[in-house]
Amino acid sequence: MTKASQSSAVSSKQPRLHDLYCKQVASKLMADLKLENSMQIPRLDKIVVSMGLGAAVQEPKLVEMSLESLGWICGQKPVVTRARKSIAGFKLRQGMRVGVVVTLRRGRMWEFFDRFVHIALPRVRDFRGVNSRFDGSGNCSVGVTEQLVFPEIPYDRADRSTGLNVTFVTTAKDDHAGKLLLRHLGLPFRIKKGDSNG
Repeated sequence: MTKASQSSAVSSKQPRLHDLYCKQVASKLMADLKLENSMQIPRLDKIVVSMGLGAAVQEPKLVEMSLESLGWICGQKPVVTRARKSIAGFKLRQGMRVGVVVTLRRGRMWEFFDRFVHIALPRVRDFRGVNSRFDGSGNCSVGVTEQLVFPEIPYDRADRSTGLNVTFVTTAKDDHAGKLLLRHLGLPFRIKKGDSNG
């Protein structure tokens, strides 16, 4: 096999979790949701990872540190978010940098989901499952209190602990279908008292 054909074979290989979705999860969802058309099967559309940096108003270098950290975690260059309006009480001026965000799609999205579920979450102290925080349209947000649960970040480069938010955007029509999709993909939801389905 030539080098060109080898690189082509590597690039065409699907992420493990995407392969699992195609071979097992999609058919389970179709049966569980009693769907008649395969085009109705909910799927993961994108993952948005963000850090809100209120402290950056007093400590501007925090933005640079967060850009670096989020780049390591996601393998993609983050975008800086800016304040839309000035708020005198918070000493916030319009256009001031207040956060960083990355939007992951396709291969990077699947690889991040895999690492998040199987590597990052088990490193969370006293982890008992993910709280169900859905928006009514099948999209789920998960808060992580410190970025060091991601092994990509060297301890000596993390001067302070910064939380981040991970939003799973799905094509589901409602929260039930969205939760079913994420659970089948391996996201461990916290089981609520009196609810055997989590």
